[in-house]
Amino acid sequence: MRVVIAEDNVLLSTGLELLLHRAGFEIAAIAGDAAAFLTAVRDHRPDVTIVDVRLPPSFRDEGIRAALQARRESPGLPVLVLSQYVEQQYAAELLSTAVGGVGYLLKDRVSRVDEFIDALRRVAGGGTAMDPEVIAQLVQRVGDPIAALTPREREVLALMAQGHDNDTIAGRLVITDNAVHKHIGNIFAKLGLAVSDSGHRRVLAVLTYLSAVG
Repeated sequence: MRVVIAEDNVLLSTGLELLLHRAGFEIAAIAGDAAAFLTAVRDHRPDVTIVDVRLPPSFRDEGIRAALQARRESPGLPVLVLSQYVEQQYAAELLSTAVGGVGYLLKDRVSRVDEFIDALRRVAGGGTAMDPEVIAQLVQRVGDPIAALTPREREVLALMAQGHDNDTIAGRLVITDNAVHKHIGNIFAKLGLAVSDSGHRRVLAVLTYLSAVG
């Protein structure tokens, strides 16, 4: 699985390269700025990309803008965004391009190697990988629609948004599969969203809704 990384911090980019290599990924390119990242994506056509939100020269939003541009040029390009802090606007903007795999993790999650690798594989496969802190802040933005959900439904929604399947949600919350299905049905009914057979598309629909009304 070929990966293009956009990260200007040499220590972090080197660390990512080493741990991904050990996990069986092929590092196609490491870019230190947005322009180099876009060139690398065009040249190598990676299976998944890892992008820092803030890149040179201004260290504001160059990375996320480059990720969005790359997805416009290659619809469905899997992108896993890394950020030092929760950037609600950028997270919402990325999620609004709900085609293909997307992820948004805080950088400290990288130290949890197994979880990080699992998240990257999930994004590469077209799924989602959302940091719990990102989900918490997005949910806080939406107001009344989410207020209609029960506490248990909010827990289910948060786990869905992190990319977990129904079996995992049942295990995490110690409830039955039937209960999970019922909660998910209630969530979509209360949010006015049609239930889809595709797990990651359901999650993306929910997150797109959250970002749109936040």
